[in-house]
Amino acid sequence: MAESNLIPLSVLIPTKNEERNIVACINSVAWADEIVVFDSYSDDQTIPLAESLDAKIVQRRFDNFSTHKNWAMENINFKHKWLLIVDADERITEELRIEIQTLFEQQPECDGYYIARKNYFWNTWVKRGGRFPDWQLRLLKVGYGHYEQRIVHEHMLLQGKAGFLKHALINYDYKGIDRYFDRQNTYSSMEAVEVFNMLYGTVNAQQIKPSLFAKGPERNRFLKNIAYRYLPFRPLIKFIWMYFIKLGFLDGKIGFRYSVLQMFYEYQVSLKLEELQDPDSPIAKKYQAYLQPTTQQPTKKG
Repeated sequence: MAESNLIPLSVLIPTKNEERNIVACINSVAWADEIVVFDSYSDDQTIPLAESLDAKIVQRRFDNFSTHKNWAMENINFKHKWLLIVDADERITEELRIEIQTLFEQQPECDGYYIARKNYFWNTWVKRGGRFPDWQLRLLKVGYGHYEQRIVHEHMLLQGKAGFLKHALINYDYKGIDRYFDRQNTYSSMEAVEVFNMLYGTVNAQQIKPSLFAKGPERNRFLKNIAYRYLPFRPLIKFIWMYFIKLGFLDGKIGFRYSVLQMFYEYQVSLKLEELQDPDSPIAKKYQAYLQPTTQQPTKKG
């Protein structure tokens, strides 16, 4: 795209060893006037590849997802007043680019916009099982939002009016099943910490407000909180919900595999949540800095 046709928009791309994804990601947002790669000191070819595409590089040691991204939004001097946040394994489609360009030409009516995600697993779009549209607030005015205080699966808190775009971005990260298991093991530990804090910790005002009647993350958080407070056999219920109720079986083999893996992820969270009830357990010691003071004493299980 010619420089004169660039959209007055800054793009933030967090990275850590993303040499496999960074070129395709940057190319998908090459129509934006400023691209900032926010790197956690990658030791592969991420930085040389990004520099070869004229991206601006900012580096910081990673601590947790919300603190890391909030630092970027508060400390990077973005060139434009609008910011688009894109993970390295995500791609902006041509249809979404046109929608964003049209939005800017007509002057946005909102302060931030949710964008749906098409999540791919094993090179296949997971259309069903409750995985689409997977709303994420990614386009916003600089200074109008920050991420909630959550170490994983964090969502944006917007100070203003939110809208929803029609076209989706693509979440495509095929690094093999071995990497998938490694990542899910880490994420399930962090999720167990957040569930522990929700059940036994103090109320955190810096998180999204769960609501059954909202659209997107607020509704998902409401259902998740209800499930962890009141539902037995959560892993099995999650499989039934994804595979049968949300029609995951219509996605064939991929739908079955993905539903089973999500059931196992839920089981991991449940087991780690139980282990966290022992303050001397390895997981409690590892994540001690993120465990909130308890308002009630959890029942220690043997």
